[in-house]
Amino acid sequence: MDAVRVALLREVLAGTQWPGAARRFAGSLRRAVVPVGGGLLLVGTAQYEPWHLAAHLVDEAAWSGLPELAPTLVRHRVLPGEPAHLSVGLSRLEAARRGHTLLVVAPERPGEGLLERVHDARRAGATVLSLDGGDPDLGTLAHDALSVPEGSAELDLDTVQHLVSAAAGENSLPVQRGPRGLRDRLARLADQLTAPPPSRW
Repeated sequence: MDAVRVALLREVLAGTQWPGAARRFAGSLRRAVVPVGGGLLLVGTAQYEPWHLAAHLVDEAAWSGLPELAPTLVRHRVLPGEPAHLSVGLSRLEAARRGHTLLVVAPERPGEGLLERVHDARRAGATVLSLDGGDPDLGTLAHDALSVPEGSAELDLDTVQHLVSAAAGENSLPVQRGPRGLRDRLARLADQLTAPPPSRW
């Protein structure tokens, strides 16, 4: 989902809790990863792999100048011969310690094995964040959670992930890391194109 569609989505959802909730949660994500220089692990459930969110966070990391937002996708099943970025299995969670952030995306109840790994990572000092369908056990383990109950009339968890990933790249102070980024240039151009014409009087 590109920036224009996200803006339209926010407009549609204006007056609901979701734009603000997504920005708040995105702020928690940035506060967890930026000061320590990264260490973001992203994991779903055995039935749901958040590869789409992983791709959006990689894009936001590049566009915002915050490489710390780019996650390591942790997978329940790794097939032989897959590329390195798709070959990180659940055993990676066992190495999570202080300075790591574990973002769990769980539309349905996570299995006991995943919950145990998340619990162990938290005990070892990792920050746990959760985008979920309202599972109470996962909510208890998370330092911060954003839940979309199943059957929500307004939107689903996939849509919330778009809001969160976009907000993660936008809600930061400008980072001066070399020349102006593409988003800065586009924003400046949009301002120029939408400004009223100069008065002739």
